[in-house]
Amino acid sequence: ETGLGKSTLINSLFLTDLYKDRKFPNHILDNAEQTVDIERKQLEIEEKGVKVRLSVVDTPGFSEALNGEKSWQPIIDYVDRQFEQYYQAESGVNRKNIQDSRVHCCLYFISPYGHGLKPIDVFMMKKLHHKVNIIPLIAKSDTLTPKERSHLKNKVMEQIEENHINIYKFPECDSDEDEEFKQQDRELKSAIPFAVVGSNTVVEVAGKKVRGRMYQWGIVEVENPAHCDFVKLRQMLISTHMQDLKDITSDIHYENYRAEHLAEQMKQSTRERMKLKRESMLNPGKMEDTDNLIAQKDAEIQRMQEMLAKMQAQLQTNPRTPVNGT
Repeated sequence: ETGLGKSTLINSLFLTDLYKDRKFPNHILDNAEQTVDIERKQLEIEEKGVKVRLSVVDTPGFSEALNGEKSWQPIIDYVDRQFEQYYQAESGVNRKNIQDSRVHCCLYFISPYGHGLKPIDVFMMKKLHHKVNIIPLIAKSDTLTPKERSHLKNKVMEQIEENHINIYKFPECDSDEDEEFKQQDRELKSAIPFAVVGSNTVVEVAGKKVRGRMYQWGIVEVENPAHCDFVKLRQMLISTHMQDLKDITSDIHYENYRAEHLAEQMKQSTRERMKLKRESMLNPGKMEDTDNLIAQKDAEIQRMQEMLAKMQAQLQTNPRTPVNGT
C-alpha cells in the first residue's frame, strides 16, 4: 500500500531512480475510486562484474480505494498473463530465444504500524502464494525499537503459519559447504520477514559517508546489518538466491499454472464432447460424423489426462513443492 516506502527501497536496492516522475494523490477523495495500476520498468545493474537485466513491477493503488475488495485482481491477472505468454511461446513452432517475463519474486510490504498482517495481507498472499515466490518485508523498520521489531517479526511468522501461507523457502545447505557459509545461511533464514529501511540520501557517520536516514536521536544506516536487514535482502535477491527464485518459478509455480490450464482445457473438451453427444441424438443422420468427432475428443481428453497425471507426479516428487498445495 502507499506510504510504506516501496519506491525508496527499490531505488536503494538497485541504486537508481525509477519513480522520479510518479504523481501521488494529494487529497483523500482522490483515493475513493483508486484502481491498481501495474507499472513495469526495466533496468540493468552490474553485480561483481556481471550485468543483470531486471524487470521491476510495482502496484500503486493496492488497497487504497474505499472499496478495496477487487484491488487484488489486476495483480493476479498480471502474473497469470506472464505465465500465459510464456506458455504460448513455449507451445509455438519457434521456441528459440523465448522472452521470460514471468514474475520470479514478490516483495510483499507489511506495515510496521499495526499488530501484524491485516486481513487484506492474508487474503492477498493466499491468492499469490501458489503463483509466485513471496518474500515478506517489514517496511520502514526504523520506526520500531529492536524489541518491537523482534515481536512483529515473530507475530508475522506465526500468522503466516496459522493461515497456511507458503512463502519462499530457502534451499538447504549442502553438507560439504564451509561453516562460514552455513552460518550466513542460518542468519538469512532467521531474518525472515526482512525488516528493511530504504534511503537514497548520503549522510556522514564518523567521517565516513553512508546511505542512511538522519533523526534527532541518531542515524539509521541502510547498509548496517545491526540496523536493518537491507544487506541480507539485497544479497539474496541479486546474488545468492536469484537462480533459485527462477528455478522454483519454472519448476513449481509455472508447472502449477500449466496443470491448471490443462485441467481447464479438459473441462472444455468434456463439455464439447457432451454437446456433440446430444446433437447426435437429435440428428441421427449425422451420427457417423459426430461419432468420429466424439472419438477425436475422447483421444484428446485421454492425452490431456496422461499429461496432467505426469505433471502432478513430477510436482509431488519435487521436495520444494508446498505441502498445503494452493
